[in-house]
Amino acid sequence: MPEINETDKKSKITNRRVHMANERTFLSWIRTSIGIMAFGFVVEKFGIFIRQAACFFSRNEELKNAMPQISKTTGYSTIFGVSLIGLGALMGVLAFIRYKKIEKQIDEDTYKPSIILDILLAMSVFAVGIFLIIYLLHSL
Repeated sequence: MPEINETDKKSKITNRRVHMANERTFLSWIRTSIGIMAFGFVVEKFGIFIRQAACFFSRNEELKNAMPQISKTTGYSTIFGVSLIGLGALMGVLAFIRYKKIEKQIDEDTYKPSIILDILLAMSVFAVGIFLIIYLLHSL
């Protein structure tokens, strides 16, 4: 039976820890993408709720009669919500690709950090913030 020296043991333990850290990072990205998709779903459904509530609480007969047309129209919230859901799904796929790429680099001991997914998330959050500011200012 081959004898495992102390250096090999430490190397395997360190490698295992790095793989677990990679997995935790992957799960964080998945959690973020699920959060973005959930936010998109809420935005889309809230837009439908607002349109229906406006029709329901309106005392204007024309608006009450127009309820089917209003509920069928797609507003900014629908487009924005579906875009967020798509962005969240894309981030989940990119997170998996990044996880597998880093896993291979760890095994080969050739790790090179990449910030593509980080930049995508930062730009997405910035774009969402700008859109919400414009949307809220437009609705005033």
